[in-house]
Amino acid sequence: MGSVSLKIGDGTARFKRATLCSSAVNLLMLFSVITTNLFALYAFTSSPKDQQTYHLLHHTQKNISLISEQVSLILREIDSSQKKLAQMEKELLGYESIDLSRSNVAHELKLFLQHHQLPLGKDSRTGITEMVASVGHSCEKSADLLSQYMNYKVSGPCPDDWSLAQKLILRGCEPLPRRRCFAKTLPKVGLNPFPISLWKPVSDKIVTWSGLGCKSFECLNSKKLSRDCVGCFDLVNGFENQRFVKARGKNDFLIDDVLALGSGGIIIGFDIGGGSGTFAARMAERNMTVITNTLNIDAPFSEFIAARGLFPLFLSLDHRFPFYDNVFDLVHAASGLDVGGKPEKFEFVMFDIDRILRPGGLFWLDNFYCSNEEKKRDLTRLIERFGYKKLKWVVGDKVDAAASGKSEVYLSAVLQKPVRV
Repeated sequence: MGSVSLKIGDGTARFKRATLCSSAVNLLMLFSVITTNLFALYAFTSSPKDQQTYHLLHHTQKNISLISEQVSLILREIDSSQKKLAQMEKELLGYESIDLSRSNVAHELKLFLQHHQLPLGKDSRTGITEMVASVGHSCEKSADLLSQYMNYKVSGPCPDDWSLAQKLILRGCEPLPRRRCFAKTLPKVGLNPFPISLWKPVSDKIVTWSGLGCKSFECLNSKKLSRDCVGCFDLVNGFENQRFVKARGKNDFLIDDVLALGSGGIIIGFDIGGGSGTFAARMAERNMTVITNTLNIDAPFSEFIAARGLFPLFLSLDHRFPFYDNVFDLVHAASGLDVGGKPEKFEFVMFDIDRILRPGGLFWLDNFYCSNEEKKRDLTRLIERFGYKKLKWVVGDKVDAAASGKSEVYLSAVLQKPVRV
């Protein structure tokens, strides 16, 4: 019946609804007003010869006036209902403005979210007249945490609250507002030159351990941090230094075999949920650039990846990938790609992967954990919708890496994006 348009940028959403019903009622209202005026004009300018005719006209005029009043009432009710509906939609979707009038809102947050008029007025190229801060709409749901994050001394040291920032990101408050304070610094002593840095152990002293349970890489290597990271910080003694060059099962594809499928046209890639950055390290050995998407959940992944001379991207999978369309030759993802929730949420991620992958590029799904048969079936159907060519496709059982002895189903595939006209 109608359409909903969103205008997001200042943390708010405005809904506009136009219905066929309201248009028809407006025409009826206009018709009744015109008819009433015509009858009134006739009544005052003519001399009725027949008294009965005069009374009939007068009665008709009163009826039309009554109808006009009823139509006006209906219009007001429709307008009121539309406003209530718009408010309900905003509340359901979470698009609400951040209330800056509350006493507990940090001054820096108020300052950051203010609209700033352009000094020379309207910009001729973009058409904008003011600069608006970019803050995730879900920040409203975590307003107290956001205000805590923005409570600091201007030009002073930032609070040691990276874990608070990550908590906000995981709640959908992304991007975070900028701050006017200096981030905590840590001397990076003992960094190795590239490419030696790719496989040299990283010192415990050059990463931040605040907010983490473990305080050393030795502690982390004794834990299963995720399905894709079991001992993944051990670059010397564990299996990490053999990944992608030595297979442990039929689901493990070798990196050179996959690159050969790309006909030599692979130079830049994106690794989603890349753990400690080993896939990017293998690609770097082959003079190829890979950006590794990660968060510091239970471990300092970003700092570890950077210490290896690689590019970490601190970003959640709820955020649109900050890249232009069709720029990557290869996208690699493992079980970290599973965002959980409704199937539509996973579809949004997959469509964004498709957006940044160039035609003819490769999507490498590496040991993706299928929790049940339905999960595998849904994923298969989704991939088929994209029309990718299946260059490799293996579904197999694997014993849990945590040595629980439980057999689990994993899917590994190399898919080629088609050229769409």
